[in-house]
Amino acid sequence: MSLDKSRDRARELDHDDPLGFTRAEFNIPTKTQIASTQLSEKSATPSGDAQDDDSIYLCGNSLGLQPKRTVTRIGQYLSTWQTQGVQGHFKPLDDSPLPTWLDADARAAQLMAPIVGADESEVAVMQTLTANLHFMMSAFYHPDINGRHKIILESKAFPSDHFAVETQLRHHGLSPETSMVTIKSPFSEDNVLTTYDIMSVISTHAETTALILLPGIQYYTGQLLDIPTITAFAHKHEIFVIWDLAHAVGNVPLSLHDWDVDAAAWCTYKYLNGGPGCIGGMFVHSRNSPVTKTITDEKAEEGYTNRLAGWWGNDKKTRFAMANKFHPVKGAAGFQLSNPSILDITSLSASLEVFELAGGIVPLRKKSLKLTGFLEELLNEMAVEDKELFRIITPSGPGERGAQLSIMLSGGLLEVVMKQLESRGVIVDERKPDVIRVAPAPLYNTFEDCVEFVEAFSAALAAGRNARS
Repeated sequence: MSLDKSRDRARELDHDDPLGFTRAEFNIPTKTQIASTQLSEKSATPSGDAQDDDSIYLCGNSLGLQPKRTVTRIGQYLSTWQTQGVQGHFKPLDDSPLPTWLDADARAAQLMAPIVGADESEVAVMQTLTANLHFMMSAFYHPDINGRHKIILESKAFPSDHFAVETQLRHHGLSPETSMVTIKSPFSEDNVLTTYDIMSVISTHAETTALILLPGIQYYTGQLLDIPTITAFAHKHEIFVIWDLAHAVGNVPLSLHDWDVDAAAWCTYKYLNGGPGCIGGMFVHSRNSPVTKTITDEKAEEGYTNRLAGWWGNDKKTRFAMANKFHPVKGAAGFQLSNPSILDITSLSASLEVFELAGGIVPLRKKSLKLTGFLEELLNEMAVEDKELFRIITPSGPGERGAQLSIMLSGGLLEVVMKQLESRGVIVDERKPDVIRVAPAPLYNTFEDCVEFVEAFSAALAAGRNARS
């Protein structure tokens, strides 16, 4: 199909898209703004100039775009701070939609719970992704050098996950050489893992494994793992599993409670659009976070899972009593430490409001499957001379991936291609030495964005061929 016909088809799909309205909820950088080296709220290009068109932003897997309501909500937070000072912690304001600062984390958890398929009590909005992984490992990783002491993760895990596992092992006086097991595909050159690959490694090390840490979606390949099947298999061998959902949350439907997931953590600045470095999220299944004794019981500290604790994890009824006796609230909130950044939570909650407006993750996933499938179709229809210079390494099965397609370029093309795409107002993500990651996010990307990307990508490949000759 020619690009002109593809563009006509894309416009039809966009016209019929029941979620097309959510794009207007976001600030889409213009091509002029993308190219500018100046900080400016408005483009200096006169209205109507072609250069003032919206950029083609396909990088929500790295950093989501800013919801327009974020500015409004943060302004309301700043006004509360300005006019109320410390009273903002406890004093509701009749003309503000924001919760008190004391309850802001609970409101964010309430908005987050349906996105991850959990009860509100099983979700905490706190800290950052890697910090939360450390906190969970401190609570649930109990190595026995003569028994279960190993941690299993994938060989190409995000570096931060590797660092967390290695340092946890050293913290317990163990060596990564003997206590860390990495999963590598015996067949795929791109390390796309089958469920069998993963279960095979679990079986081999079952009797000596204490913990498994895996990604819901692998950041490099974009592969969606079979979370419920792998979790159930690990439980069959009495192994605790923590899932890193950085690339899965807000991208694919999750049912963490029903899948019996032990625990999970995620960031909120990718598909959740919370803003760079925004506060993270954590899930702890209700069976792993009971509080069975009251604060008045003797040895009340024996009535809950031990964890690294802080005062914000204390039950609200006793939090401000200033007693030096930790008694956590039931659920994931009992794993909190310091009072959270209200600036962060306000920014995140603004985006979660848009998810509510869209009807939740199910309709977004339905659109995402169409968007990513359309992009894949366009890439597969590119000219032969183009297709000789790249291949898609993300699994082709729609149920085995999220929004992201990872494209492996021929050696030496990455720098040229990225510069060419940027010069055309197209923003994607690179992973050296040879991969670009392209992610049409259903909240704000369109089918026509996919056509524009493929057109720019073809021109970028042509520039790469010329640079080689």
